[in-house]
Amino acid sequence: MGMLNRTDRPYDIVLFGATGFVGELTAEYLAAHAPDGLRWAIAGRSEEKLRRLRERLPGAADVGVLRADVSDPASLRELAGHARVVATTVGPYVRYGDALVAACAETGSDYLDLTGEPEFVDLTYVRHDARARETGARLVHACGFDSVPHDLGVYFTVRQLPEGVPLAVDGFVTADATFSGGTFASALGQFARGRQMRDAARERRRHEPRLVDRRAVTPTGAPRFAGEVGAWALPLPTIDAQVVRRSAKALDRYGPDFRYRHYAAVRRLPVALGGVAAVGALVAAAQVPPARRWLSGRLEPGEGPSPEKRARSWFSVRFVGEGGGRKVFTEVSGGDPGYDETAKMFAEAALSLALDDLPPVAGQVTTAVAMGDALTGRLRAAGIGFRVAATR
Repeated sequence: MGMLNRTDRPYDIVLFGATGFVGELTAEYLAAHAPDGLRWAIAGRSEEKLRRLRERLPGAADVGVLRADVSDPASLRELAGHARVVATTVGPYVRYGDALVAACAETGSDYLDLTGEPEFVDLTYVRHDARARETGARLVHACGFDSVPHDLGVYFTVRQLPEGVPLAVDGFVTADATFSGGTFASALGQFARGRQMRDAARERRRHEPRLVDRRAVTPTGAPRFAGEVGAWALPLPTIDAQVVRRSAKALDRYGPDFRYRHYAAVRRLPVALGGVAAVGALVAAAQVPPARRWLSGRLEPGEGPSPEKRARSWFSVRFVGEGGGRKVFTEVSGGDPGYDETAKMFAEAALSLALDDLPPVAGQVTTAVAMGDALTGRLRAAGIGFRVAATR
């Protein structure tokens, strides 16, 4: 693994897309929690909007302002060359993200985003992992509610179980929250790109090395009543299980034979059935261009829930882990998952990459692989719960 010299760059962290909904929340969090001496900047298309944002940030007179545009690769390369860490909120990433990943891989800058798009992550691996390994860049995707609570939650659970034995973990997600226009647009885009997602996954498998003498699998599972959490468990076809599997493949601590299943936990059967029907209808509508355009117009990117609504929102992910004759129940929990806590996770991940003593890894890596204990400690200190509920 090579490492380009990044110590003389003017900024420790550059936040790209800072004037978007989650971007502003992240900028506000950094302004309130960044340690003295941190050199950081906000970046985006409109210098005027960026300067107005800086004026609203407490104590942020020294925060830099950089103009960059996803349609101008040269501006993205210049941005990456100014930063040790680039954090981007600009999605949908499959449409707008590749040029910035390429710039970070080429310049050796660490990169992190909020994507929940498997196609983008797979394409990034195929196109940029090898170069990032050469330059020392860490490419870390899914650094918000997708997929930090699940990836670090499984990592936390595994560390409560014996080493060197087969391990099985089930995760059960519950939340009361709404989502923004950007999140809705990304979801619709994924529903409409089933073939492209499959093609990207197939191409990744051709490039990715296979495990030797170990196994890590994430079967979909079947809907069931999960007595261990007292709720109906519905398989969640999100990126989270894929991220967990990649952590398990990279880290021997997950044991010689690891299995993870990912569920939504719903207490009432009629609600569970209604949720399945609603998602099915949305997937079907996304296949029809006029219907997809109409749905996209219901909630514009850049819009999101009010502070009052976010203050009432919460999430809980409960894990049941077994192995070596031991069973453990753990939980990761917090407030508004899609925005306030996502901004917190995202900002703390950027701070961890910039400031913490981390494992010497490079290329496309997960939060557990790149930041594991350091990021878990940061999030606990910031108010996100990681707890062992019970052991047997």
